[in-house]
Amino acid sequence: MHTIGDTITLGNRDLRVAPLGVGAWSWGDTLVWGYGQGYDKSDVAAAFHTSLNAGITLVDTAEFYGIGKSERIVGQLARATEQPIVIASKFLPYPWRLSAKSLRGALDASLKRLQIDSLDLYQIHFPTPLLSIPALMDAMADAVAEGKIRAVGVSNYSAAQMRTAHAALARRGVPLATNQVEYSLLQRAPESNGVLDACRELGVTLIAYSPLAMGLLTGKYRPGMAPSGLRRFAQRFSAHNLAAIQPALALARTIGAAHGGKTTGQVALNWLIQQGTLPIPGAKNARQAQENAGALGWTLDPNEVEQLDAATRGL
Repeated sequence: MHTIGDTITLGNRDLRVAPLGVGAWSWGDTLVWGYGQGYDKSDVAAAFHTSLNAGITLVDTAEFYGIGKSERIVGQLARATEQPIVIASKFLPYPWRLSAKSLRGALDASLKRLQIDSLDLYQIHFPTPLLSIPALMDAMADAVAEGKIRAVGVSNYSAAQMRTAHAALARRGVPLATNQVEYSLLQRAPESNGVLDACRELGVTLIAYSPLAMGLLTGKYRPGMAPSGLRRFAQRFSAHNLAAIQPALALARTIGAAHGGKTTGQVALNWLIQQGTLPIPGAKNARQAQENAGALGWTLDPNEVEQLDAATRGL
């Protein structure tokens, strides 16, 4: 089990990180998260430094987040600290990117925005029928050979797609390090669609995005109290769904109380860590970053894990 100070590797690479990262989707994104309305760059900087001070070293961004603004913010923050940091970003297969050769230009643009020479982890944001997986993996392997990226990952890949990517990279002597998919107590698809099992079999780290179900697992939303912005239109924030998850949240509060007053969000993140995955919750400010970090330094016992499984599996 993970305790504070422990690190995990990203796949079979010699790239070690804390068993919790921070997602930077909201850093610069105005459309979904409302950057500049209620929080700004100073808040994001506080979240970044609070995370680093808690031993959280992985920051996950993407060229799509804020249409490049997230990468610029991450790069500026990274350059202003002497603390070690592991930066992950992603290639988005826009429909006009009709050749795997487009990955080279996208990677160079990300490196320029981040103002770094080499990216620790570069991921394909999601699969597309327009670009073959082997061709994309060849482009990734070329970038590894050139020293532009240290580790290769994918995102939103099915078990079969991940196996194809893994095999294509293996032919070039490059391991597949990660597959980033949505996974939380309320989103259990990786357990039933083969992705979690494939990750374990192939030695691939599952990075869990939306590990707090876009805020549902923090316990701050209930019927009649949904989030603002585009999120409020998501089915998960319907009055019916908000009512349905309240018993599970009550259980998480009870379990958290038994561990010295841990919050429902901290319980949910610790549950993911116990699955051997790497959750990357977002943090808009220092308070959220500090709360996320509270998922480290303790462990749910097997009985508590099973109780949470039983309470949430159908949700």
